[in-house]
Amino acid sequence: MKLLFYLLDTSYEVRDNRPVILIWGLTDSGDPVLILDDTFRPYFYVLPEDKVDLTTLATRVKTLSRPPSPITKVEMVERRYYGKPVKVLRVETVIPEFVREYREKIRKIEGVRDVLEADIRFAMRYIIDRSAIPCTWYEAEVEEVEEERRYRARVYRLLSGLKQAKRDLPPDLKVVAFDIEVYNPAGSPRPKHDPVIIIAAYDGREVKQFLAEESGKGIRDAGAIRSFVSYVKELDPDIIVGYNSNGFDWPYLLERAKINNVRLDVGRVKGAEPRSSAYGHISVPGRLNVDLYDFAQEIGEVKIKSLEEVADYLGVMKKDERVLIPWYRLYEYWDNEEKRRTLLRYSRDDVIATYGLSEKFLPFAIQLSALTGLPLDQVGAASVGYRLEWYLMREAFRFGELVPNRAERRAESYKGAIVLEPKKGVHENIAVLDFSSMYPNLMIKYNIGPDTFVEGECEEDECYVIPEVGYKFRKEPPGFFKNVLTTLLRLRKQVKSEMKKYPPDSPMYRLLNERQKALKVLANATYGYMGWSGARWYFRQGAEAVTALGRATIRMAIEIAKSLGLEVIYGDTDSLFVKYDKDRVEEFIRRVGEELELEIKIDKVYRRVFFTEAKKRYVGLLEDGRVDIVGFEAVRGDWTEIAKEVQEEVAKIVLSKGEVSEAINYVRKVIADLRAGKIDITKLVIWKTLTRPISQYTAEPPHVAAAKRLIKAGYKVEVGDKIGYVVVKGAGRISDRAVPYIMADPKDVDVEYYVKHQIIPAALRILRYFGVSEKALEGVGKARKTLLDFFGKR
Repeated sequence: MKLLFYLLDTSYEVRDNRPVILIWGLTDSGDPVLILDDTFRPYFYVLPEDKVDLTTLATRVKTLSRPPSPITKVEMVERRYYGKPVKVLRVETVIPEFVREYREKIRKIEGVRDVLEADIRFAMRYIIDRSAIPCTWYEAEVEEVEEERRYRARVYRLLSGLKQAKRDLPPDLKVVAFDIEVYNPAGSPRPKHDPVIIIAAYDGREVKQFLAEESGKGIRDAGAIRSFVSYVKELDPDIIVGYNSNGFDWPYLLERAKINNVRLDVGRVKGAEPRSSAYGHISVPGRLNVDLYDFAQEIGEVKIKSLEEVADYLGVMKKDERVLIPWYRLYEYWDNEEKRRTLLRYSRDDVIATYGLSEKFLPFAIQLSALTGLPLDQVGAASVGYRLEWYLMREAFRFGELVPNRAERRAESYKGAIVLEPKKGVHENIAVLDFSSMYPNLMIKYNIGPDTFVEGECEEDECYVIPEVGYKFRKEPPGFFKNVLTTLLRLRKQVKSEMKKYPPDSPMYRLLNERQKALKVLANATYGYMGWSGARWYFRQGAEAVTALGRATIRMAIEIAKSLGLEVIYGDTDSLFVKYDKDRVEEFIRRVGEELELEIKIDKVYRRVFFTEAKKRYVGLLEDGRVDIVGFEAVRGDWTEIAKEVQEEVAKIVLSKGEVSEAINYVRKVIADLRAGKIDITKLVIWKTLTRPISQYTAEPPHVAAAKRLIKAGYKVEVGDKIGYVVVKGAGRISDRAVPYIMADPKDVDVEYYVKHQIIPAALRILRYFGVSEKALEGVGKARKTLLDFFGKR
């Protein structure tokens, strides 16, 4: 029979001493299916030294064959390695785990230069070779396997190869969000001691909350975990989403399930529990577990990546419309009958916000998965470099190019992009002009890649010579990276053209928009990938050449701007900030395209922006009233919540209202409220993590002193715990006055410490550039009235 299905993931099992690929998918009606393929075998390549006889080498390789997983085939094939034609041996065996063993033995054979592609995971090897791309529709000839009872899906055996179907929109994927709350009277929760008190789940229709039970023996969470397992099996979701679930929720649940002798059987393989897999993600057999925190990490505009901050920024759930409880106080709300209702609302808001984020992130993640070949549950956990590398590996297979091994190497620095000295002060009506895919286009234009690099002499008409660094690259033939980037940019252009056929609110438009974003991300990552020390195609000279070309391009663009009378305020990497003059900017864009053969366009326009003398540090007010804060952020880990709030509010006041005096008055009011005891002690807690055992600290920083006080009071403290402390009044070092927040009396807090070391420094990171002093914030002396006064604009 012919089966149409949407491919979710691939894995494998070893049965009867042979590997069986498991292809998980959904039919067009949304029913889960599993297709078994036992025809694929693991293999790798042997790269010989020059002038080595391949027939003799093949014989030596065959002698290493072992009965548990015999070498079934050794054949000579032609491939390319860094662009050069090579003859290699393709060695095939039976059990994937034996590839590593054979690799190490074959490397020791005389005449072997290297063993390649032996470190590619077997399921990923199948994806590459059979073009079994996740989040893609396929047709296949199959037959149903009736005897399979260990899977929660209909099972088929693959009879013919997969054929990609002409469908774009995914099926109606069943998504469920989950979130746990943990009892934590001693601060950082520890699964060995602290039970799960609430497991919340939301499928877009109804929130379910599974609560721990209380008895004379304490809090029992076994029943809540069992109920959650039953719920997942009954709902049968295709995708499970969480927020930091790989880092916290899943490991915690697994540990608590083990302690309670409960099997966390939530997958589509009966009895198989979630387990750690590639890139640190948790794999749930037959389902896709997606940690949305991985995608939130890539939102540069949000500095604090908490669930509530990200949900607020993306418009999923506003902070002032939801319940907020500091994580370290959850136990208080559980212990208090009246407060517990608030805790349940907090848990409900968390899981609804998580589901809302999935609606924002999953469409992009699906397109990124289909493009890279990485399954949806891995593509977020993988770094940008790994995502790009899997795409490159797929392309290498298509081009017959061998994949280099990953090697241990020290990171090498090189001169980066150009960053101009900003024109200090306040500027109005500033356009930010961005080059479109500058680095990918430069790589294409100059054919930059490890396979086109020329170290010796090269005729002028045969090579490009890169300014400043002098590196040379062959003009012909096109290199591997040029071919890949040309494809990526062409596909993106085609997708953007296709988008014009659909209304912006249509499903196809949204799908195509996410696809073009994924293509852009991969193309723009290629330059940085060459300079990443972990890259298979590591090539520092290439990264260095691209940044040199980028610097030259920005300088030439600045000269064009000056020739048109456009005032350049600032420049950074592939962007220029200019005084906005519509006609001149349009002429500038035209000339850049004509003279530099690159596209540049307006990214945004600031109504007002101010620069310090420092690079990469400015605050801008956009035309729609939003504020961009770049380079001033309170990034120190020991800043309190009150310090972060003050800095953000100061930036908003200064730019949106132009009143520095109002910002000063705001800071003074916060200081007055603090001195009057009107600010909750939870906003004054300083959090630091114990990175090693207490005994190994030679000095005694404040958080270590606080940890010792916790231990003395009977609390258990372990490496990795976050220690929250406040500074109280008294003499001596800060460490002598660092008291665990749960042991502190608000009346004892050293208010003046927080004024001088938290609130004022946070505000001054911005206000000092407007001539505001510490004394002015403390109420000594007069402040000038407006932002413009500080720069003589009146």
